[in-house]
Formats: sequence, C-alpha cells, structure tokens
Amino acid sequence: MPYANNGDCRIYYETFGSPADPPLLLVNGLGSQCITYHENWCAKFNDAGFFVIRFDNRDVGLSSHFADAPVGPAGNAYTIADFCDDAVAVLDDLGIDRAHVLGLSMGGMIVQQLAIDHRDRLLTVTSVMSTTGEPGYGEATPEALAALLAPAPTDADEYVRQHIAGLRIWGSPAFADEGRWRAAAERACKRCFDPGGQTRQYLALRASAPRADGLRTVTTPMLVIHGDADTLIDISGGRRTAELVPGARFELIEGMGHDYPPQLWDRWVELVAELAGLQPTTDGNR
Repeated sequence: MPYANNGDCRIYYETFGSPADPPLLLVNGLGSQCITYHENWCAKFNDAGFFVIRFDNRDVGLSSHFADAPVGPAGNAYTIADFCDDAVAVLDDLGIDRAHVLGLSMGGMIVQQLAIDHRDRLLTVTSVMSTTGEPGYGEATPEALAALLAPAPTDADEYVRQHIAGLRIWGSPAFADEGRWRAAAERACKRCFDPGGQTRQYLALRASAPRADGLRTVTTPMLVIHGDADTLIDISGGRRTAELVPGARFELIEGMGHDYPPQLWDRWVELVAELAGLQPTTDGNR
C-alpha cells in the first residue's frame, strides 16, 4: 500500500487513471476517509482527463492516528498547516510538482491554506461547502451544531446512527437516501473506526487562525462551490471565500446541502474540469 511521510505521520493514498494526465488531489472533510471520494466518482474525474489522487488525512482511515495527543482543555495535537504539509508530502511521494486540488468542508479549509502557503505547488483550487474561519460567516444552525458536537459514538452501530441523523439535518433534501447513507457509514466503519480522530481534527480547526488576510493574497485560480441547503456551513462561508480571493468564481448549486450525492457528481466534475481548462465553459460569459 502506498504511503507518504511527513515527519512521524504516514499518509495513506491511492491513485486512479494515467499519471500522464493533469493531477487532481482530493482532500477530505472532518472525520472523512478517502473513500468519501467513491471509486465511481474518481472514474468520472478520470474520464474528464484527470489523474486522481485521494488520501486519508491524519487521524482517519489508514493514515497515522494520534491517540495519545492532547485533546480538550489540554490543547490540540496539530493545525490546518499540518494537514497542508501532509498533502504536499503526498505530491512529493508521487513526484508531482504542481496539482489541481479540491477540498470539501474541512478539506476546503485545507486547500485554502494550501493556496496561501504552498501556491507554488498548485494549478487550481476548488473549495466546496467551506468557509474562511472568520466569526459570522458559514455558521451552522443550532440543530446542525448540536448534532456535530454530540458525544462521540462508542461503537459502530452508534456511529452509523449518528451519521444518518446528521445527514437528515444537513444533507441535500432532494437526494436523501438513508440506504445509501447507511451503506457508506458501514463501509467506513469496517475500514477504520476511531471517533477520537474526528475530535482531534475538530480541535485542529478550532486552533487555526482565520484565513481572511491570507486569502486576499491568493493568486491561484480558485472556484468556490456551495449549496443553498447547507445547514452545517451556511452559504455565507462560501460567498465570503470567493469575495476575498481575487478573481475567484462562486458557483451556487441549488438544493445542495452538506453532502455529495451521486446525482451531483457530474456537475462537480464539469465545474472542476472547466476550471482546469479540460473542457469548455458551459456559459459563454465566463
């Protein structure tokens, strides 16, 4: 199995497609494993002309876990900058100088920071259902925040129940499918079950400074995608990101919540391919 190394952290990754094609690095959200980017979704990116790389962030999946790290009042084990260094380590291990990057939710925060700190390694940036870290933007509804901060599950069954309960609140209403949600949660549990990792990731987000000043300096072409049905990270977070980054494009997807149903994959692929110049824009005004 392929691993990249960033100091004492081993980062598990997988690739799809031809290395001769432009690389697309997919970055996951809070507590999500690389299989969030389903193989069928990766194949769609391949068909659009990308060499796809997906990887497990630290503390989830098959990457290094930091179970002995401080949590809660004791502090955080790492910050968004460490996630960025992990992503760069994956590119280094593959011998890739520059890549297109796409991140969702926490992954959007990571790719924003990559655009600030590692712009020399990027071709384009796509930030999805994310925010800048500033108070007052991208706030969750009280119901969504309560579900996010619920006590960590103690077993796989409780994890599945919490996963479904959360998506009932912040998932895309028109594409709700509890059977699909359950299957995805069960697959994730079989691969790795470590709810403490999600807690440590959340503390890393809380410990990381807002990115507003840095985003104003970004020179990498950026696409910001957000849904108008997102109750976990309000659409104001996406709008604010696009407002701060010079020349950024904001794309609203009506009816999309804080998830990525298969019915929307083709639209995401189309948008990212347009940004990368792999297909014509669908709107002559862009």
